[in-house]
Amino acid sequence: MATNTQTGAATSKTPEKQPQTQRITTMLWFDGNAEEAVKFYTSVFKDSKIRSTTHYGDTGPGPKGSVMIIDFELNGQEFTALNGGPEFKFNEAISLVVHCKTQEEVDYYWEKLVADGGKHIECGWLKDKFGLAWQIVPDVFLELLRDPDQKKVDRVMKEMMTMKKLDIKQIQQAAQAK
Repeated sequence: MATNTQTGAATSKTPEKQPQTQRITTMLWFDGNAEEAVKFYTSVFKDSKIRSTTHYGDTGPGPKGSVMIIDFELNGQEFTALNGGPEFKFNEAISLVVHCKTQEEVDYYWEKLVADGGKHIECGWLKDKFGLAWQIVPDVFLELLRDPDQKKVDRVMKEMMTMKKLDIKQIQQAAQAK
């Protein structure tokens, strides 16, 4: 394990460590359970991996040797998880959107992310067991919202507003109704 000379933090890197390619990375604040959360998220999303883990050294709010930061990827999108303490909690002011091509994908992500203590919200939104808000959205829904026929868009929106988990068939039926 190496030590970061600027922060005194102990670091360990996975063999797949690659240079950062994104210019903006989402930082997720956790209260001591960042490692559990990252393992959960990387198990849900198939093309995912933990890139590196940094541990607290002699300085920092966390105990020496505990996980401070984990850099990880979900489907090629880079994230960082921080064990920052109890000061901040997730809320719906920010959410992560999962774009789905099929109802099977919608069902898969919905069930996986709401499992073990998550919460169904509405209109395709849920909170996972860590309190992070997600939107599980079928691509067809977004395509229908861009339709030039405003009456069709209104029917689709009205139908979506009655749902918790989005149902592609019901949304398409609303779009076709006259």
